[in-house]
Amino acid sequence: MLTTLNTAYSDTRAADLAWALGREPLPALATLDLELTGTKLQLRLLGASHQVLVEEERGLCSETVACIPGSSTPLPLGVAKRVGDWEYEFAARVEVLSPGSFAGRAQELLALVSDHPQGLVGVFPGSPHAFTAMLAQRHEGQVHWRTWHAYPQDGQLVVTRTKVGVRMAAQTGAGRV
Repeated sequence: MLTTLNTAYSDTRAADLAWALGREPLPALATLDLELTGTKLQLRLLGASHQVLVEEERGLCSETVACIPGSSTPLPLGVAKRVGDWEYEFAARVEVLSPGSFAGRAQELLALVSDHPQGLVGVFPGSPHAFTAMLAQRHEGQVHWRTWHAYPQDGQLVVTRTKVGVRMAAQTGAGRV
């Protein structure tokens, strides 16, 4: 789903992004509700980037990657944590691209995500290459999502990927020969 975000594009930088796990839902400019084999997922575009809410009968998990005033947790390269009964893995990288490469990559991502039934992309007014895009899927019992945060003024694209799945119980010796 493609939407134009009803907010001015502020001159934020990739370095201003922060990461948080377990935050309450923040005001969203656009949302996409998904049901992926028993897991409810809400993709949320914020004025300052993204938030994902995951809900199963075991509980809730939320991820926020945004420019959050006063946040002391910068965007990490990687995180692996237990969240209740879930295993949570997060990775981020910043791609620095030339203006021509940036425009081509932006067009490619916008086409991929906007036409995907489990994708949400918000374009900020004033620049066709200023966007936040999110794409979710379920694979092998886990929920995965990827995000792209575009900063055309700096030629930077922040790419994240997250995987959340139920922690496997320790196997017992029962049933072994």
